[in-house]
This record gives sequence, C-alpha cells and structure tokens, in this order.
Amino acid sequence: MYLATTGRRGAPPAPSGVRRRVPATVLALGTVSLVTDVSSEMVTAVLPLYLVLGLGLTPLQFGFLDGLFTGATALVRLLGGHAADRGGRHKRVAGFGYALSACSRLGLLLAGGATGLIAAALAADRLGKGIRTAPRDALITLESPPDALGRAFGVHRAMDTTGALLGPLAAFALLWATADAYDAVFVVSFCVGLLGVLLLVVLVPGGRRETVGAARGPLGLAALLRRPAVRRVTLAAALLGAATVGDAFLYLLLQRRTGLDATWFPFLPLGAAAAYLLLAVPAGRLADRIGRRRPFLYGHGALLLAMALLLAPVPDALLVGGVLALLGVFYAATDGVLMALTGPLLPAARRASGLALVQTAQALAKVVAATGFGAAWTLWGPSTALLLASAGLAAALVCAARLLPADPSHGRTPT
Repeated sequence: MYLATTGRRGAPPAPSGVRRRVPATVLALGTVSLVTDVSSEMVTAVLPLYLVLGLGLTPLQFGFLDGLFTGATALVRLLGGHAADRGGRHKRVAGFGYALSACSRLGLLLAGGATGLIAAALAADRLGKGIRTAPRDALITLESPPDALGRAFGVHRAMDTTGALLGPLAAFALLWATADAYDAVFVVSFCVGLLGVLLLVVLVPGGRRETVGAARGPLGLAALLRRPAVRRVTLAAALLGAATVGDAFLYLLLQRRTGLDATWFPFLPLGAAAAYLLLAVPAGRLADRIGRRRPFLYGHGALLLAMALLLAPVPDALLVGGVLALLGVFYAATDGVLMALTGPLLPAARRASGLALVQTAQALAKVVAATGFGAAWTLWGPSTALLLASAGLAAALVCAARLLPADPSHGRTPT
C-alpha cells in the first residue's frame, strides 16, 4: 500500500531511514491513466475484429490503418511538450490530449463503414496520446523527489497497465453480452474516457502551481541537445529503439512456433502486461537504489533473452511463459525507468520538451526497426530476421552502455 503526500516541485530527497511516500499527484495521474487505458484498450482489443470481420477491410487496408494507429504520435509529442512548457500548462495540455482521445471513440461510432472517417478517428486517438504523454510524465518528475522517481514512475506504470489489462476483458465481456454489438463498445469506451478527463480535472492539482518555472522562450530543442547528458541519453534511447523488435512480431513468432490457436492469440499481450504490472514497482525501486542506467540496460537484455528463447529448441509451455515474462521485465525496467533517468538531466522549465525529445527519438527509431524487421522477415524468413535483430540489439546494448550518462538521481535538478 502506497501512502500519498502532496508533491512539490524540486522536492529534496527524503532523509535516510524515512519511508518515502508516493506524491498525491502521481497517484492521481495513475488513476487517470488507469481509467483512460480501460477506454483505449477496449477499442484496441476489438479493432482488428471490427475492421476485418465486421467491415470487411482487406489486410492491406487494415495494415495501413494499424500503422496510422501506432505511428501518428511520434512528432506530435514534441508539440505537446513545447505547449506544456510554454506557460507551464502541463495539466491543461495533458487534459486536451485525454479529451481528444475520448472524443475519437465517438468518431468511430459515427464513421460507420467509411474508411476515411475511421482513419481520422484513429489518428485523433493517437494524436491525443502523443500530446498528453510528455506533459503527464513531466508532472510526475516535477512533483516527485529526484531520488524516488523510479518508484513514482513504477507506481504510475503499474496503475496504467492495470487499465490495459481490464480494457480488453471489458470489451470482450461487452461483446458477449450484446451479441457482438461493436457500437456498444465504442459508446462505453467514450463514457469511460470522459470519466478519465473528469478525474484529471478534479484530482490533479493545477492553476497557479502550473506556472512555476514556466518556459516562455522558443522551442529550444537544439539547446537541450547541446547538453552532453541529454544528447547521450537521446542517442542511446534511439539506438536501442532501432534494434527493438515490436511486440506484435514476437507474438506472431510465438504463434508460429507453438501452433497456438487464433482464439487464444489476443491473450498473449495480457500475459506480458500481467508480468509488467507485477514488476513495474519493484523495478522502479531497484532503479532508485542502484541507479537507473543499469536497469534500463538490463531490461533490453531481457528482450534479447526473449528473442534468443524464440530461436532455442525449448518446450512450448516454457517458450510461451518465458517470452511473456521476459517481455514484462523489459517494459518494467525500461518504460518508466527511462523517464526517471532523463528527468533530472533536464531543467524544470524544459522538462516536458526534453522528455518529448527522448520519447520521439525512441518512437521514430522503433518505426524504423519494425519496417526493417518486417522486410527481413519477408526476404529471408522469420528465423534469419530474428538472428539479425538479436545481433543488432546486442551491438546496440554495448554502444548504449558507453553512451548513457551517469545517473544524477541524488543530485540537484538542473535549473
């Protein structure tokens, strides 16, 4: 059970021997993320069934929309981060992103079978996610003690992942109860998303406190990159992202190796999410204790082990359990930990912009990785593609270990 206390910006590290508390703002943001992820994952879980089986889209059309759904956030993160820093409007910008995603559910409901309108609704959802992510993570770093950022992000990501687990279960239960009425899923998803926006307004502090350290100058990304530590962590995140094999490919490889029935395929992401949920807080606490760069590297090492396991002659049960568990370790040790590592390297007035810069570099690199892995699979087959990807990730880990800066988690936050 995590006790909450009202966070404050630039809070000093807790004295030795005193139990740290998770700031109330972090718990509030975690609650908003939990509810919002229930809403978004309800749609994500049924979208392939709705588009391909319900509307009869071809695999090519679905592939285009899926790429739009997952790739539209990369560059808009920079705009969201800049807008949040300009005037210190982290809560308002994040709230706009949450509201845009919630309204996209109505877009799906009103689109009918029109592919263009569906694409617009999906783009709105992803744009909303891109806009809100950096301001939300900046709020976490600004409201938490620098030496407890790993725990703060671990708690937030655990709550977020709880929503990701509940969303698909709620969607499939609703489809079962309404005899496959997809419109009912979209309506309920919209209502739940709207609840998330209301919770943000009510629970997350805002107002005058948001203007503390507000940035009013130009975007300043070049100035951020002139900071050696920021430049190095951005390069390391991009390098590792470019060598990362996406979840969807790993699940497809699992299905091919084990002959898993298609009925059970949607439950593979739930297994990885369950492992992530269990490990997010312990990984964050470990990162606070030993420094964040090592867990971040260890997490990518877990992904490398998962890829190696897919190439090894092991029993199906061990293969499925091992890969899903290692994916959970990968996300627990990298997602929030990277933000906890990056936050103290950035000045408070540019916190959202700096986090967005790292997130964007990593996201664009993962798009390149997905394209390259898909091309290698097509040209040489899945085993060769996985071997090449494993070699690339191993090389990227060696380079990232040299690039990542020392962890300033117990030092002063830059001004």
